[in-house]
Order: sequence, then C-alpha cells, then structure tokens
Amino acid sequence: MTDLTKLPVTVITGFLGSGKTTLISQLMQAPGGRRLAVVVNEFGDVGVDGDILKSCAIPDCPAENIVELANGCICCTVADDFIPTIEALMALDPRPDHILIETSGLALPKPLLRAFDWPDIRARITVDGVIALADAEAVAAGRFAPNVAAVDAQRAADDSIDHETPLSEVFEDQISCADIVVLTKPDLAGREGVARARDIIAAQASRSLPVVEVAEGAIDPRIILGLGAAAENDLDARPSHHDGAPDHDHDDFESIVVDIPELADPADLVAAIEGLARSHNILRVKGHASVAGKPMRLLVQAVGARVRHQYDRPWAPHEARRGRLVVIAEHDDIHPDQIRAALHAVTPAPAG
Repeated sequence: MTDLTKLPVTVITGFLGSGKTTLISQLMQAPGGRRLAVVVNEFGDVGVDGDILKSCAIPDCPAENIVELANGCICCTVADDFIPTIEALMALDPRPDHILIETSGLALPKPLLRAFDWPDIRARITVDGVIALADAEAVAAGRFAPNVAAVDAQRAADDSIDHETPLSEVFEDQISCADIVVLTKPDLAGREGVARARDIIAAQASRSLPVVEVAEGAIDPRIILGLGAAAENDLDARPSHHDGAPDHDHDDFESIVVDIPELADPADLVAAIEGLARSHNILRVKGHASVAGKPMRLLVQAVGARVRHQYDRPWAPHEARRGRLVVIAEHDDIHPDQIRAALHAVTPAPAG
C-alpha cells in the first residue's frame, strides 16, 4: 500500500447481539495477510466489546491498533472523535492495511458513510464495503420485520398507528446500506428459519444482495474484505428512513449501567437477566461480574432472554473485583429502579 492509495475501511453493522464482535475477533485471527486496525463504537458508558477484542490482539492487529469510542454515535461526533481516531490509525507505524469499524448495534450506517466525505480524510480513505450482520433466528421470528398486512388492518381501525417501530427501522436501514449480509447463528434458526430470514432480508433490501451464512464468526476474509465498493460515493443506492432529515438521534433507545455485587453462583445472574428480558423487554445486557472463589472475570452477554457467559481473563492483582452491566432497551421499557432491584436481588457471595 502506497501513500497514493486510499486506505480501505470496512463498516460492520448489525443489530444488538448479531455477532459483530465475534466476527471481528475471527478476522483478527485470520486477516488474510492484512495488518488490521479496529474502531469499536459502544452504546452505553461501559466498554465491553473493545476489551474483548484487545484480548484477541495478535502481531497483525496489536492492542494499540484497537480503539474504543464510547462517547455516543461516532457519526454524531465526527470532528471530536471519528476524524481524530481515523487520522491516528493512519499515522501508525507500520500503517494498517485495512480498518474495521464495528458500529453500535443501534447505529444507522448511512450517516457514518457521509462522514467519509469529511475534507480532512476523503482523499485518503474509502469505504471498502458495508457488512450487515443479521441474527437468523431473530429475523425469522419477525422481530425486525413488521407484519404489514396485520398493521394495515390495524390502521384501518386507527389512523394513529404507524407500522414502523424503532427496531424495524434500524434493521431495514442496516440492510439497505449493506454490500453483503452475513446471516449469523443459522444453527439456532434451523433450515426453515434460515429460509424465512433470507426471504425477509430480500424483501427489505433495496437491491439484490449476497447473503452468507456464518456460524461463530468463522468466515473467509476474502468474502468481506477487498470489495472495493467505495460506498461513500454510492449513497443514493442505499436508501434510509432518515433521508432528508437534518440529523438523527437515538432517543428511541436508552442504556443504564448497573453495579452488581460479587456473585455466589452465575446461574442466579442468568435467571435474573432472563426474567428482565421477559418482564421489561430488555434488548441487550453486556458486562462483567465477579464470582466468589474464581480468579477469572466472568464475561456476560445477553440478547433478550438468551444469555451467554464465560470466564475471559484473570482479575489483575490491584483491580477492583466488581461487576458492572450495561442494560439496553427501548426508551419506554427502561425502568432503572426496577432493573437495578432485580439485578441486586441476585444471591451475593457470602461475606468474609
């Protein structure tokens, strides 16, 4: 790569829990001969995904090449966060061959593409492609694609009902902006579920898109890197619900941070998160916990009522063994006192 060649950037978008961090960690391990850099944009005040990726750092993508931005949507803070971050990565020695940007699960990708027209970087960088991840099981269940016929029937009775929901708008914008759709967790969806998910994606896409099934993030980098899409020059082919709007916001969603005591048994925390998903329509929970008698930190990630946890690294000698979780839901479903009460009710480790 010479100074006259634009540095390629791949934008990896997708809803909460669709597997973006898993995919990127796999690309870091098998980058196809590229030296990678990664920008992670978190929704919430506690960074989790960047910490996970830094634990996967290798010589072709060292920890200093992984930058976490947790100050909100990067397309809303272009001058303050996005541009300085990109410029710092381009100034690294050795220079990265390719930059991956993991957007927040609630991000609209098109405003981020517009940021690549910023004068300070537009001559030096290009969007190689936009990769949209979609959870096959969730899409097949119709969570992000409304039943238009049923809504039309409701509208006939009540003109105030809008068939669009915040979740469906995010999903549709991500698909419409994509160059490739990666259908994740096909094993959980089954053959019929995958087929239904493919049909829904085809119906939502603004143009014909390749759809690739991927389990546990294992994908050949040649499939999604090196597309040469120059997506920043192709915005008209990537329609958004927010085209023509002066700006956008994320007021439909909200996050809170909950400190939790050291646990006696992780199963109690799993049960509490599952209960919150059912009673409060929680979309996503992610963070860390401390378990009594365990030298390793417990990584917790949940999508709805599906909770995964594993010990990811030892607690550092002088690190406070405390648990912190980010809880994300639609604005009307966030009730901080009730959520904190449910998580604080988890059986704590015995004192002493």
